[in-house]
Amino acid sequence: MSGIVLAIVIGTAFGFALDRVGATNPNFIIRMLNLTDLHLMRAILLAIGVAAVLTFGGLMIGFVSPEHLDVKDAYVGVFVGGMLLGLGFAVAGYCPGTGLAAAASGRYDAMVFVVGGLVGAFAYMLSYADVAATGVLDKIAGGKATLGTVAGTGYPALFNIPGEVTGLIMGIAFIAVAWFLPERLIGRENQAAAAE
Repeated sequence: MSGIVLAIVIGTAFGFALDRVGATNPNFIIRMLNLTDLHLMRAILLAIGVAAVLTFGGLMIGFVSPEHLDVKDAYVGVFVGGMLLGLGFAVAGYCPGTGLAAAASGRYDAMVFVVGGLVGAFAYMLSYADVAATGVLDKIAGGKATLGTVAGTGYPALFNIPGEVTGLIMGIAFIAVAWFLPERLIGRENQAAAAE
């Protein structure tokens, strides 16, 4: 029961944070994707960077147990799905998380987005056997592989480097990019040209 309560608390906090940084507003997302307002991108990069520093720093000092880590399988379908997700993100202005948070805040377009996602998931469930027969769900790079070796896990590494240090460096790099990222990459004078 405590796991369910914790999930509700964390999910509520995450949804609140998404709403506060503007991720539940598709206009902010579209402006981020067309590079005319990067405040949301900065928030995303900062969140990823801080999470990586806390996770991998916690692993290094023994505060985080490596048995809590779960590496997802790598297969061609992940890359295909990622491209479809990116396309849907650009068209709808939502990803699954931001769409649910926006629907919870009462946005009708987000509610339609969520229903569409559920219909798509149902269609995928019905066609799963046919999709699997194509081979796009076959594991690549050892399936559950990491960039570097993470002590206390059995995951194969692509490179013989400490995974904790790699994760910490990548987290710091994400924070630095978020810090130095300009407000926009396409200036106001170029917005009209970029829209054409």
